[in-house]
Amino acid sequence: MRILLIVGGGIAAYKACELIRLLRKLGHGVRCVLTEGGSHFVTPMTLAALSEDQVFTTLWDLKDEAEMGHIQLSRQATLIVVAPATADLIARMAAGLSNDLATTLLLATDKPVLCVPAMNVRMWQHPATVRNVAQLRADGIIVLEPDEGPMACGEFGPGRLPEPQAIVAAIEAATATTASLAGKHILVTAGPTHEPIDPVRYIANRSSGRQGFAIAAALASRGARVTLVAGPVSLTTPAGVDRVDVQSALDMAAAVDAALPVDAAVMVAAVADWRVEAIPQKVKKGTAPPTLTLVENPDILATLASSSRRPALLIGFAAETENVVDHAIAKRSRKGCDWLVANDVSGDVFGGGENTVHLVTDAGVESWTRLPKEEVAARLADRIAETLS
Repeated sequence: MRILLIVGGGIAAYKACELIRLLRKLGHGVRCVLTEGGSHFVTPMTLAALSEDQVFTTLWDLKDEAEMGHIQLSRQATLIVVAPATADLIARMAAGLSNDLATTLLLATDKPVLCVPAMNVRMWQHPATVRNVAQLRADGIIVLEPDEGPMACGEFGPGRLPEPQAIVAAIEAATATTASLAGKHILVTAGPTHEPIDPVRYIANRSSGRQGFAIAAALASRGARVTLVAGPVSLTTPAGVDRVDVQSALDMAAAVDAALPVDAAVMVAAVADWRVEAIPQKVKKGTAPPTLTLVENPDILATLASSSRRPALLIGFAAETENVVDHAIAKRSRKGCDWLVANDVSGDVFGGGENTVHLVTDAGVESWTRLPKEEVAARLADRIAETLS
């Protein structure tokens, strides 16, 4: 696979060096286009040494453009990756401008494009950037969500370039041509549930939905028909996935039932165990805390396991904070699912880009090292394909 990597002008450009190293280690060819801004952070010589290929920097090279270099660069690539994609570069892509080598070849290409944003949190959340990203997605460009965390500017929030390992996983997902799950219908649940206390308050958990959405994307990329039942999250629907949005556990249970029958179900959602007995009006502040009466929610996984419409493969998830493997083994037996994927959420996992999981099956426990959530999804999707085939 030949990757054409466009390196934009942001501090995160230094991560492009590690991205190139990882791609070359996997045997992929990498050719770089370095923007003028990017050249203030990394040098053409550094990228050339790592990629073992020529680095292109200008639209006005007499030799290259005599052979229509910008056309050839785009035609020879399997995939174009823009990383980091700055707010300015995203804006120019969305507007269809072609005022330098990078934007000209992006406008001239007939190959898939993966855009990896990196910028200040205010810039990422600005209505103009939100609008531009939506336009790129409407144009068929794959746009990764940035990571959340501390930034070089001293602020905190979404806008960090995803780690190179996560970008590699996204590249492999974007170029997957396998149809190993063609003809299969797979149900995925993701995210939290919100259980109302009264018309203005609710009980919830910190699930971001990222792992479930990554799994849905990996399954769809392998040809499956995917129904994604999503709790209240702000993530973009993966390409080729049918999404059903829900709020509460009762909503999710109904949506799961409506999606049946399916060939497999991957129950990633962090469903609330309890809901509050209905309070029709807003609870007013009084002299003492209000008393909330809790009612047990339906156990969606266990119900599906005992159903006459049980899928051929039923996979549960368990978020634990201690004795992860022991609790996972017990939960698999208690719920009656075929596989159970357990992860330790005592650290920075909810909303983070990586996960450490343990796959519990009849064969025993298989522990995977800490991986980007996209890579966890890819591995699980491959295992599902092997089993269903």
